[in-house]
Amino acid sequence: MSVDNVRLSQPAKDRLVYLKRTTGITQWNVLCRWALMMSLKDPSTPLVKDIVTDSNVEMTWRTFAGQHGDVYLALLKQRCAAIGEEPSEENVAQMLTVHLHRGIGYLGADKEMASIEGMVRAVQPV
Repeated sequence: MSVDNVRLSQPAKDRLVYLKRTTGITQWNVLCRWALMMSLKDPSTPLVKDIVTDSNVEMTWRTFAGQHGDVYLALLKQRCAAIGEEPSEENVAQMLTVHLHRGIGYLGADKEMASIEGMVRAVQPV
């Protein structure tokens, strides 16, 4: 597994299709970035470790991360280190997959996230 390509599971794709429709955000990568950051904001470790990335949604790391790829990569490596795992390419890729999918779950489960305004409120400091 490598961070060269980002793939989604079919349930994650289904949630993103719903979010694309309700928020008006049309790009997979933009929603995926929000999802990743929502999950990384939560200090707990995602419970699901084995995710089948069986949908037809796939993007390169460059498309996913855009101009801030180094920042996302550093955050993933930091999370690996925080849980006592070496930030190897395989561990970072696994961390990306589990946090991306948990974040998509967060976005899809919260009715507030069905709008851009709700998504912004979720990341604003209280």
